[in-house]
Order: sequence, then C-alpha cells, then structure tokens
Amino acid sequence: MNRKPFRFKQFEIFQDKTAMKVGTDGVLLGAWADLKNGNTILDIGTGTGLISLMLAQRFPHSMIEAIEIDNAAFLQAKENFNNVPFSDRLTIFNSSLQDYSTNKKYDLIVSNPPFFVVNDTVDFDARKQARQQETLTFEELIKKTAELLHKDGLASFIIPYDQMDGFCTIAAQNALKLSRVVYIKGNSTTLTKRVLLEFSFHEKEVEEKELIIEVDRHQYTEDYIQLTKDFYLKM
Repeated sequence: MNRKPFRFKQFEIFQDKTAMKVGTDGVLLGAWADLKNGNTILDIGTGTGLISLMLAQRFPHSMIEAIEIDNAAFLQAKENFNNVPFSDRLTIFNSSLQDYSTNKKYDLIVSNPPFFVVNDTVDFDARKQARQQETLTFEELIKKTAELLHKDGLASFIIPYDQMDGFCTIAAQNALKLSRVVYIKGNSTTLTKRVLLEFSFHEKEVEEKELIIEVDRHQYTEDYIQLTKDFYLKM
C-alpha cells in the first residue's frame, strides 16, 4: 500500500487509509475561511484532517475540534494530527454531526459537505458516502451549525454553485446571513462550479468575488497563488 504522503509546507497528509483524498475544494476552504473573534474552531466531516491542519497553521492561537463519521478516515486524520508540531491544539471525535453533543459555542465552523443527493443508481462505497447527502443533509448541517455557532462567530462552506440558492435559503431559515461569497472557476472560459460561502448571525453587505484557478493547464492565476502559497510546496 502506498504510504507516500501529500506534502504541504508545514505538514503532510497521509491518505492511504481513507477514500477521501486531498483536493482543491478542501485547500480552498482551509485557505479562505476566516477567524475574526475568539479561538475555537469546529471542522465538520474532517476527512484526512486537511482543513483543520490548514486552519491550525493559519491561526496559531486556535483550538480546533474535528468530527468524522467514517472510522477509517477518523484514524487517518488522527494520525495526521499527531504528526504535526501543533498537535496539542487539535482534537478529533469519531462521530456523526447528528450525534455530536457539546455545550460549546464555536467562533468558526467549517465544512466541505456532501454535495450530491443519493439515487438508486449510485454504488454505495466509502468515497460516495463522504460525498452524498444520505449521511448528512444540508438541512441537518446548517441546523446544527446554527446551534453550535457563537453569536459573533462565522461559518464557512464550499459547495457546488448549482446548490447555492437552496443552501442559502436553508441558512436564512436558521438565522444565518450570508456575508462573503467567492465564485470559483477552473479557468476563464469554464462555468462556475463551486462557491465559498461565509455566514454569520449579523446582517451586513455581502462581499462578492470571483476566483479563477488556472490561466492554462497547471499555470495558476496570481489570485490562486496568493491564496494558497503558504501551503503548496511549489507555490
């Protein structure tokens, strides 16, 4: 079995035990999510632990808790957490979001959630479980986020662009108001495929931006380089 890790500048991700691999979505969220007040962070569905590790690097005083329902991914993330010098600021729980119970209120909640609805033609395996809404619906994710978020906290997600309207409607039903959005395109000629969304309990003018990842194949835009340069080895 291949034990070669995915190396970042300050940590590495082993991903041989889990179906979920390091991907652009997780890197984008980990590099973009903001912590403005306090120091407590919750990462919902951490997978390999990538987003938690990125946030721990970016916010040196943060205390991060991650939850992961899949046992193999939980063990992988725990291994990755234990291999970094800031492991004392990282805690992981093998739990579903629905079963996760705490009296804490978090200053930042992040999630790269499931993003397609289950249908009868889908073969159910670990990777699909991690990316489909049978184990966690947007309704459950947002309702629990609103319960666990501090009154002055922020919640950040990355989801498909075509699910943005429905996601924002559910957020509004739970008193969460959109504060920032980034429309993500692979290159200047492709359609918007993903959106980064930030919510809070406070009404404010929404800050909207567009992020194009590549100028050409493996030639990255300056915006993408600036966002990810503290993490990717070759940026």
